[in-house]
Amino acid sequence: MTSMNAFLAYLPTFAVNVARLCVWLVLLSLVFVPLERWLAVRKARLPRRALAINLGLYFLNSLLPAAVLSALMAVVAVAAQAVLPAAVPAAVGALPLAVKLPLSLLIAEVGFYWGHRLSHQLPWLWHFHSVHHKPEHLYFLINTHAHPVDMVVTRLFGMTPLYILGLAGASASGSATPALVIIIGTVWGFFIHSNLRVRLGPLESIIATPAFHHWHHTSVAPLDRNFSSMLPFLDRVFGTWHLPAEWPAAYGISEAPPSAHEALRQAGDPSL
Repeated sequence: MTSMNAFLAYLPTFAVNVARLCVWLVLLSLVFVPLERWLAVRKARLPRRALAINLGLYFLNSLLPAAVLSALMAVVAVAAQAVLPAAVPAAVGALPLAVKLPLSLLIAEVGFYWGHRLSHQLPWLWHFHSVHHKPEHLYFLINTHAHPVDMVVTRLFGMTPLYILGLAGASASGSATPALVIIIGTVWGFFIHSNLRVRLGPLESIIATPAFHHWHHTSVAPLDRNFSSMLPFLDRVFGTWHLPAEWPAAYGISEAPPSAHEALRQAGDPSL
C-alpha cells in the first residue's frame, strides 16, 4: 500500500513532466520541421513506424535517464561532500554564474567526449550506444533515439567531474549548474542531429554543427570521428577531428566491427 501511495503521489509530477515535454516537442517541431524541409541535406520520407519509435524514445529518454541520474548524482554529491574539504565547494560556489557555467560546460564536455568515445571502443558500451547509430536518416529527433543506459552512462561521465570538483552539489544552487549543462547540451543535440544543410565557416572550429556531427554518424570510412557534442576543438586535441567540405554519403552502422578504432589501428592510422 505504501508503494501505491508513493506512486499516486508521484502522478501529478509525472503529468507535469509529460506536459512539459509535449510543449518542448511542439516548439522543436515548429523550428525544425519547416527548416528541414527547406534546407535538407537529403530528403527522405520517414515511415510512420520509425516516427512512432522516435517519438516514443523522445519521451522515454527525456524521463527515465533523468530519474536514474538524479538518484545516482545524489549519491555522488554526498560522496564528494564527504571527501572534498569544505573550503573547495565554498570557494567554487562563490564564483559568479557567468564564470561557473562556462567552466562547467567545458569540464562536462571533456567528460562527455570520453564517455562517448569509450562507448565506441568498449563492446559492452557499444551494445547500448549502437542503438543511436542505427538510423540511416538523420533529423532532429534522432538526438533522443538511444538506449536509456547509453544516455545515463554518457551523462555520468560528464556530470561526475562537476561534483568531484565542487562545481555541483546537493544544494539547490549546486544542482542548478548541472541542470543547465544538461539543458544546453540537449538543445544543442537536437541541432547537430538535424537534417540541415548549413555551414558556419570559421565558427565550425568553435561550435559543433550538423555537418560536424553527421560525420560521426557516417557508415563509410573514416569511422569513429567527431565525438564532441558542442566543442569540436576537443576532437582536434585528441586526434578525432574530421570535417571535409562534403557531407557523408550514407548513415547507419557499417559492416565494420563494433570497435572501428581497432580496425583503424591495424590499418596504421597515426592518430590512434
